[in-house]
Amino acid sequence: MKLLVFVLNREELLDRVLEVFIEAGVTGATILDSEGMGRILTNEVPLFADFRSFMKGNKPYNKTIVSVIEHEETIKKVEGLIEQVCGSLSDPGSGILFTIPVDYVKGLIKQEGQ
Repeated sequence: MKLLVFVLNREELLDRVLEVFIEAGVTGATILDSEGMGRILTNEVPLFADFRSFMKGNKPYNKTIVSVIEHEETIKKVEGLIEQVCGSLSDPGSGILFTIPVDYVKGLIKQEGQ
């Protein structure tokens, strides 16, 4: 099992990204409001205000989506579908996707066929 974390830089795509999760078979996720470090530094720390021009790919606010995924193939499917919606994750500003191993989980509802 893995914890899939996706930081979506374009909030307006949230509904489409959640549709992608469902299409890939992911029926549960938590969505968090988040802010990037660049926004905090350039807007709230006067010392770094001049760095705004270097932070072009960063959006002021993000949505962070987390979900425990049981199968590696589901993660690959989510990744491919996210890139169809958001563009290549290799491009700055489109988002960040990563996984973390999960060695224990309690409270997940098993879907049919799992």
